[in-house]
Amino acid sequence: MLKLLKFLKKSVIAVLLIILLLWLQAWADLSLPDFTSKIVNEGIQQAALNPNEETTGFILNTGFQMLGVALVSMACAILIIFLSSKVAAKLGKNLREKVFKKVLSFSRSELTEFSTASLITRSTNDIQQIQQLITMMFRVIFYAPIMGIGAFIKVSTQSDNSMAWIIGVAILAILFIIGTLFIIAMPKFKKLQSLIDKINLVSREILNGIPVIRAFNKEKREEKRFDEANLNLKKTNVFVSRTMSLMFPLLMFIMNSIMILIIWNGGHGVDEGILQVGDMMAFIQYTMQILISFLFISMLSIMLPRAAVSAKRINEILETEPSIKDKEITKEFDSTKKGLVEFKNVSFRYPDADTEILEDINFTARPGETTAIIGSTGSGKSTIVNLIPRFYDVTEGEILVDGVNIKEVKQKDLRDIIGLVPQKGVLFSGTIESNIKYSDENMSDDIMKEAAQIAQATEFIESKSNKYQDKIAQSGNNVSGGQKQRLAIARAIAKNPEIFVFDDSFSALDFKTDSKLREALSTKTKNKTVIIVAQRISTILNADQIIVLEEGKVVGIGKHEELMKNNETYRQIALSQLSEKELGGDV
Repeated sequence: MLKLLKFLKKSVIAVLLIILLLWLQAWADLSLPDFTSKIVNEGIQQAALNPNEETTGFILNTGFQMLGVALVSMACAILIIFLSSKVAAKLGKNLREKVFKKVLSFSRSELTEFSTASLITRSTNDIQQIQQLITMMFRVIFYAPIMGIGAFIKVSTQSDNSMAWIIGVAILAILFIIGTLFIIAMPKFKKLQSLIDKINLVSREILNGIPVIRAFNKEKREEKRFDEANLNLKKTNVFVSRTMSLMFPLLMFIMNSIMILIIWNGGHGVDEGILQVGDMMAFIQYTMQILISFLFISMLSIMLPRAAVSAKRINEILETEPSIKDKEITKEFDSTKKGLVEFKNVSFRYPDADTEILEDINFTARPGETTAIIGSTGSGKSTIVNLIPRFYDVTEGEILVDGVNIKEVKQKDLRDIIGLVPQKGVLFSGTIESNIKYSDENMSDDIMKEAAQIAQATEFIESKSNKYQDKIAQSGNNVSGGQKQRLAIARAIAKNPEIFVFDDSFSALDFKTDSKLREALSTKTKNKTVIIVAQRISTILNADQIIVLEEGKVVGIGKHEELMKNNETYRQIALSQLSEKELGGDV
């Protein structure tokens, strides 16, 4: 929690002003019982014995002073609430920015460690808990102690402090109640945020998987799974709410009991002539101020455990160092080796995995050539292309791009020269234009249209009522799989990178569109390095170099004709898709 409070330094002027106003309000509130005592002791009693204009004037004058002080207290309270809310909102904004920027710097290893549902909860609900705490914190941390200590000093310095023991009894009773409830509720507060993560996770899985759920008629099963997560959250929330709701009735009971005890004890003093009525009333007010200070602290104790858990969860994100980061001193690319991609003795295993996914991978992809990667499912094809833009770091060996180890250049510079089309086409809510121009929003329309034409997307774009301004829904849910993939390809083409990486990006296209796209693409990528991961043999028949993978190892490199003659793995994959005649006749 204390680490997160450092973000308040950006609002230091507002914080200092709040503290000043709290001191002023505390001074005003502590002055009010003195005015009450004066009016009762010096005014009303004298008026009862000897009513005259002087006495009436004293009462009115003191009353107006008391009203003025009360107005000062009210004005301070309004300003404190306004400024506290503003500071808390700014803190929440700063935290969300920091968390979001940190998450963007995470590699896939960290994103796997923190689930998407948990990251969403931490960026929203957890920060909201801290924001609510900050709104109240100033009044509790500064105002409550000033009020409590000030009132206690006022009581102790009175001529008769024989009732001071009553305050001690009240404080002990309040501390006992707060401590007991705190011990009971704290474990549940820790569990609460985890349960919110769980319900977010279940909700996200169900919403993303609705087509599959309906196809298998598993609506009831998923409803039951959601109900279970929802019920667990409800039970914990109810337990916490019931436990903490006991606090206020108990504290109010103590406050009212103490007031009765003061009146009963003070009444005897008044009757015996050792205590004035005004002093007793002032003592009641001071006692209430002390108890209200503890009441404020008890309110904080309700919010603090949950906010502390939230702060810890946010700190976990902010303090997590990305496993993939730039070195302090980075290198520039070698302009004489532009577009060259070299894998040298590369091995890789996923974090916490027992075995290597890739082992001793060696190949070179050159500019002006198309390098294809093929292999059975799980052979490591997609892993290879994820290593090139440094989504993961190699376990052993090195990858060189433009003649430089990719670990020694800036990630931004590396990714600037790579145009990646992932296996699953990803679109963002907006328009067709904004998606194609994703790499540069100031891109000319001519470049955008050329990219769409090469990607064979022009036909369906022109059929739209708004053409390139047609809306794209969240995740591209309002376009087909093939259209989504073509727009993703157009986005990479429009970027005009040195290196094109297609991770099985043509699988959603029919053979005719696939063939047209690759033919148009070949003119655009004459001097570019093209790396294609494919399942279809027809997609890579004309590749300059085909790399065959089996169980994470390279078992063959060459052109189609060579591999058909010399590589049994490639031959089996090819014959499982096309006839020998389609593959080139007598092989």
